[in-house]
Amino acid sequence: MRRLIALVVLAAPMSVTASLDQPAFQACLEDLRTQAVDQGIDRGTVDAAFAGLELQERVLELDRSQPEFLQTFGQYLGTRVTDSRVERGRELLREHAALLEQIHATYGVQPHYLVALWGLETNFGSYFGTMPVLDSLATLACDQRRSDYFTGELVEALRILDAGHIDQDSMRGSWAGAMGHTQFMPSTFTRYAVDGSGNGRIDLWNDLEDVFASSANYLARIGWRDGERWGREVRIPDGFDWSQADGRERRSVRAWADKGVRAADGTPLPDSDIEAALIVPAGHQGPAFLVYNNFRQIMRWNTSTSYALAVGHLADRIAGMGTLHTQPPDETALRREEVKEMQQRLNALGFDSGRPDGIAGRMTRSALREFQLSRDLPADGHPNQAMLQALRR
Repeated sequence: MRRLIALVVLAAPMSVTASLDQPAFQACLEDLRTQAVDQGIDRGTVDAAFAGLELQERVLELDRSQPEFLQTFGQYLGTRVTDSRVERGRELLREHAALLEQIHATYGVQPHYLVALWGLETNFGSYFGTMPVLDSLATLACDQRRSDYFTGELVEALRILDAGHIDQDSMRGSWAGAMGHTQFMPSTFTRYAVDGSGNGRIDLWNDLEDVFASSANYLARIGWRDGERWGREVRIPDGFDWSQADGRERRSVRAWADKGVRAADGTPLPDSDIEAALIVPAGHQGPAFLVYNNFRQIMRWNTSTSYALAVGHLADRIAGMGTLHTQPPDETALRREEVKEMQQRLNALGFDSGRPDGIAGRMTRSALREFQLSRDLPADGHPNQAMLQALRR
């Protein structure tokens, strides 16, 4: 759930029985039980919670799944920011206007962003996940791959039970342990969730006052700025140096305007000192965006550029704005093996993309951008079939 490029899981699951069998799982549970008590969880809570824990092999299968195809930005956006989701978001924005405005006044997070996050995470509460959270976390904690992280999440989930916020049977969520309307991990819950309704408990499954207050509190505490947008779609001038659209070069909106960047409809950008970075998630032939501080905070919620852009665009649409002026190109998604080949060819040509792993992260895109510059191609760092063919040549 936390990755720079959204992936679609299409490959067959890997076998997991050799890595974690029942005897190993039971031995691990005894160690986890001791750790939980040592970290202050009531022994009665721990004993009751551990009594029915089961190894979930499906969780390990999902954790190990290696996707065959990368999903393009256009595919990602098209399946998440739909007309039906926009309309439903507008209905819910109106329905919960009083509560959302109260949350806005308290925490400084605008209502349409909270509704957009709600829509992206669980389709406005229509699907939370059905996995028993403690089973999932215990399974992942007993697996060697990310044991320390999930051990911590298991302890925090037990802390939530110990505080009486939810009962164990009702604590269900995603295979990785994310919970409730906006899919908080247990550590996020214990650190940022608040009792918005004032009834003495925090219920992120059933109480929208708690859900919206907790989500807004999280964003506010990590640095959300009221009165600012997430970013905006922009128009890039002819002859632009696309290597500047790497998401790392930050300058004021005014400075970008001085370089010829305009609003998507062709009008001048506002005369603003707000710091922005330029990104082109579908390459130079697709839409371009200036992204601000609030975009970076959405990225802390989920470290996927496509996810953060989808939240921002959905929020804009819910607030009454239209579709993008420039639509993403209709591209064929790269397979993981094709990305790996791209990385190998970049390395062989002296453009360091790191260890070939089939995931086009920052290092791969930087290497591709250097290759493009060396061949007088638009240096957008965008991995696609055209760039793979160029490298093969």
